[in-house]
Amino acid sequence: MAEKPVKKPTRKPEGELRKGWTTGACATAATKAAFTALLTRGFPDPVQITLPKGQTPSFALTKEKLGDNYARASVIKDAGDDTDVTHLAVITAKVTRNKSGDGVKFKAGPGVGMVTKEGLPIPPGEPAINPVPRQMMRQAIDEVSQANGVSNDVIIEISIENGELLAEKTWNPRLGIVGGLSVLGTTGIVIPYSCSSWIHSIHRGIDVARAAGYLHVAAATGSTSEKMVQELYGLDETALLDMGDFAGGLLKYLKKNPVPRISLVGGFAKMVKLAQGNMDLHSGRSQVDFKWLSELVTESGSSVELTSMVLNANTAKQALDLCSVANLPIASMIADKAREEANAMLGNKDIELEVLIVDRQGIMVGRSDFQVSSYDC
Repeated sequence: MAEKPVKKPTRKPEGELRKGWTTGACATAATKAAFTALLTRGFPDPVQITLPKGQTPSFALTKEKLGDNYARASVIKDAGDDTDVTHLAVITAKVTRNKSGDGVKFKAGPGVGMVTKEGLPIPPGEPAINPVPRQMMRQAIDEVSQANGVSNDVIIEISIENGELLAEKTWNPRLGIVGGLSVLGTTGIVIPYSCSSWIHSIHRGIDVARAAGYLHVAAATGSTSEKMVQELYGLDETALLDMGDFAGGLLKYLKKNPVPRISLVGGFAKMVKLAQGNMDLHSGRSQVDFKWLSELVTESGSSVELTSMVLNANTAKQALDLCSVANLPIASMIADKAREEANAMLGNKDIELEVLIVDRQGIMVGRSDFQVSSYDC
């Protein structure tokens, strides 16, 4: 496969964030170029496609190969300034003529996963190529076939270089997508919100858990919290949601797509932020308010000395340690406050919610139970 000296796009960390292209848009461009070459014996470079909202971007090819009954073209994905594991990945489409009447068929090449669980937009047994990218590729095939007076009976095989390794950094294994990445995108354009892809994964995780019929799921801020709650309840991996910092994204989606029981699990500092009413728990977007925390200590009837020490604590962990020495169950108090805030955001009385707080060793130090508040941890 001939490789062309195309300059790879680079990130622009300063100034206005730069938009990028979805995996689906890149796959569509590669598909159109390959099918055009298969019919005309020449690759269009750059190749122009039409996105769902009418935009017509052009993509440079980085690799191309023409065979007797197939053509293959590749595009380097530019995700702009979005934090996307597929940024700079090589997306390849191999287009082969198929027998008349079969229409457009999709195949997973190296680095593209297969769907094995219910709850995703694509049924089990199919390549993990989402509906909008499929429609974009069909449209590109139809456009080229009509321009050349031939049928649209083709097999499109999409590959992503190093996709199987990249998939280990995503939720795909847990969602039941095995063997590689998904080909995603609804508009063709990546808007550079750092949280967008993570929240999308949370939503898909909820969909899969609901489709599997789970009555209880757990959303954790990190791996230590997740391990604790999984062992506590014996939950299947599919019932575990990697919430990370995005409590708001999780709760808003659960409000409209409920499960009967949800456990929110995290470290003390992040749950303090949630208790304060923050729905984005990232350190760059919310902070522990030690004045608020010290006022909570005062309300508990603790000493002025402890209140002062908490107010002047350097970290949330230090505040927790100080309260532990004083036998004040601050973690369970925070869990109660966090549960109140989460329930207010959830706004769905049919969902039972609990909050669990875990220390760095994975030991539960605070809990607000499903039915009643408890300071017994």
